[in-house]
Amino acid sequence: MNDILKLENQICFKIYTAEREITRLYRGLLAELGVTYPQYLVLLVLWEEDSITVKELGKKLLLDSGTLTPMLKRMEANDMINRRRSLEDERSVIISLTEEGERLKEKANCVPSQLLENLSMDQDELKMLDKALEMILERIQCK
Repeated sequence: MNDILKLENQICFKIYTAEREITRLYRGLLAELGVTYPQYLVLLVLWEEDSITVKELGKKLLLDSGTLTPMLKRMEANDMINRRRSLEDERSVIISLTEEGERLKEKANCVPSQLLENLSMDQDELKMLDKALEMILERIQCK
């Protein structure tokens, strides 16, 4: 058998498996906050930049509004965010944090360090991995 077709030689399988396992680790950490991994990503964006349109949020997370809207409705029902129509353009929906959404930031402060601990990685290893993934994404997105 040609070695190039062995499963163990497929970078896509290693990335896919690593993503699943990292998401599983996040799931355990985020359960304490009462949020899912995609909701955590939304919160990360809003903690950086409160009051953002759904369109801008979708660009940052690489998600379309059909995926975002149901999740945002659940987050609103759980009092994490507010959704309101823009006064300038009523087609545009603006997302902002509630007090509860802000409060979750305090609770989430330990998530990154706990994840690193669970992965048994130090800061240098994380930086190397981050650079490699960033390079891969840039090259894929340029094509």
